[in-house]
Amino acid sequence: MSTRPRLALVGTGRMGSAVRQLAGERGWPVVAEIGRAANEDGRAITADALGGADVAIEFTTPAAAPANAIACARAGVPVVVGTTGWLRDRPRVEEAVRAAGGAMFWAPNFSLGANVFWRVAELAAALVAKLPGFDVHVVETHHAAKLDAPSGTAAELARRAEAALGRAVPVTSVRVGSVPGTHELLLDGLYEQLRVEHVARDRRVFAEGALLASAWLAGAWRAGRRGIFTMDDLLDAPRVRPTSAEERA
Repeated sequence: MSTRPRLALVGTGRMGSAVRQLAGERGWPVVAEIGRAANEDGRAITADALGGADVAIEFTTPAAAPANAIACARAGVPVVVGTTGWLRDRPRVEEAVRAAGGAMFWAPNFSLGANVFWRVAELAAALVAKLPGFDVHVVETHHAAKLDAPSGTAAELARRAEAALGRAVPVTSVRVGSVPGTHELLLDGLYEQLRVEHVARDRRVFAEGALLASAWLAGAWRAGRRGIFTMDDLLDAPRVRPTSAEERA
């Protein structure tokens, strides 16, 4: 069986366009696209509108994402949510997805490298927690049009560092130019500094992660798994990437 599920794109902005382009280059079928028009509160998202998709990929806005995710679950289609900035709604959305018997895969960042970066930064913070004299700070830089600050990636980085350190970690957000995304965990001692950094060079890295997540979620759905999933579930799976034979299937 092919590892490339049929996709429905919810959101046709820059990230939706990046997913569409990468899916086309790799032969992933896009069977539906739902833009902003007539989709207030997720009203345009129905089983028919999703076109028989195996999984929906949602990249919209923080205000729209919660209703879109719930609508996908109620339509019987598992959804990968790449929108950030809606964490306050997360408990309500997760409860609604579970109540609908649906499946949602969400992450503050769909870059595979960023998810490895969190784990490396978490380990560094845990080690520094045992040492005297280190100050810790998160700095994140994004393009000027990014809506949420701090970014979901920075918020997750700070959360993990705080858990390891047992104290609050401040976050500085910079919005400038067209930077796709740079995140740093600075661990500053009296005579030395340790810097753990992740740099996204192109937003296609998020599209690539969303495609990989959609393949994983579609497989989980076929296996009867329902509920809420994250990149930790994917990274801890036996295999992350399909074999070359499966990619050609």
